[in-house]
Amino acid sequence: MVPMKIKRCCFDKLWNEVSSPEISILLGARQVGKSTLMQQLLSKAKRNGYKTSYYDLEQPSDLNRLAGSQQDVIDEIVRDVQVVFIDEFHYLKNASKIFKAIYDQKKSLKVYASGSSSLAIHKHLKESLAGRFKKTIIYPLNLDEWKRVPKFNNDEYLRWGGMPGLMHQPSEDERVNLLENIVSTYITKDIKGLIKEENIRSFNSLLYLLAQAQGSMVVVSNLARKTGLKEITVARHLEIISQTYVMYVLHSFSQNLANELKKSKKYYLFDLGIRNMLLKDFRTVDKRDYKGCVYESAIFLHLLPQLKPNMELRFWRTKKGDEVDFILLKNRVPIPIEVKSNLSLPEIPKGVQKFIGKYQNVPFGIVFNENIRKVVEIDNKPIYFKLWTDVLKLDFLKTVV
Repeated sequence: MVPMKIKRCCFDKLWNEVSSPEISILLGARQVGKSTLMQQLLSKAKRNGYKTSYYDLEQPSDLNRLAGSQQDVIDEIVRDVQVVFIDEFHYLKNASKIFKAIYDQKKSLKVYASGSSSLAIHKHLKESLAGRFKKTIIYPLNLDEWKRVPKFNNDEYLRWGGMPGLMHQPSEDERVNLLENIVSTYITKDIKGLIKEENIRSFNSLLYLLAQAQGSMVVVSNLARKTGLKEITVARHLEIISQTYVMYVLHSFSQNLANELKKSKKYYLFDLGIRNMLLKDFRTVDKRDYKGCVYESAIFLHLLPQLKPNMELRFWRTKKGDEVDFILLKNRVPIPIEVKSNLSLPEIPKGVQKFIGKYQNVPFGIVFNENIRKVVEIDNKPIYFKLWTDVLKLDFLKTVV
């Protein structure tokens, strides 16, 4: 059977970059589909008559082709081609200097490069490639992309997440094995060389604690106590998990009001299926404890890729316990977003009411839930009750100044 491939939402954006001289960098966690995207771009480039070459630097033969002096590598890359693809480019020695030289000397050549190990990649992209690259974060499949897979339904996403390899695993056992393999590969390939051997077990415990606490405020000292690690080590591990695109940090929103928590953080793993694997819990959402966390995570993982350069995502909580799951800032204008798993009536959550009372420039609010679509007003401001599956249909955000 030929493996099914679906068109990713970011494909057209990436393909349109073929005519731009900047190095196109694809970043993301392991097995989110970067290599597949590169292969699809390669196929389209060939169909459009471009002369191409492809290097997978996890293959010793390809890595050897890009060994030798810097000039030798440059000569190999630019030889008689128009579009070059370099997968796992962080294995390439002096990658940033090589890309800089190619960009500066041969702007008619297009380079696509992908990688997973952000700690190494960031060293490459620092100063020498400033203004010379375009970065695209590749995320797991979203709901819209999953709908292109036969027999898929939204509850499956909440249970298994969005790793593309799942579409080729029809049985539950095969899906569990795939997710387990992704977690173990992350530990053995991306992490093992970055932390001390004796801390591997504690690192695994940290991943479990983060999965368990997803959507809640996390205190480093508590994590240190539970894992037996020093606080500075926990902080370093959190940075590693974040820099390898396995977890996202959500900071608190504050306008310097005395009763607001200003330095608090929440953490969200990059995929629901990976979280469920760490917890070893693949029950359907209706049977899960704290299913509100599952919906909240799904909303976060769909909002994040939609953020534009003039947007950011935060959460809000006061010392008195008033809170809103997410504050979407567009041009610094705050929009409260709350996620509720169970609603029988379109009642505006107290946290949203409190936030609107404190911040008069709020244009509207959103309440994601399982079954209610309605608009309710408070202080002449609309509160949109949306199904959680509507998270990809937020065109009205364009109306915010």
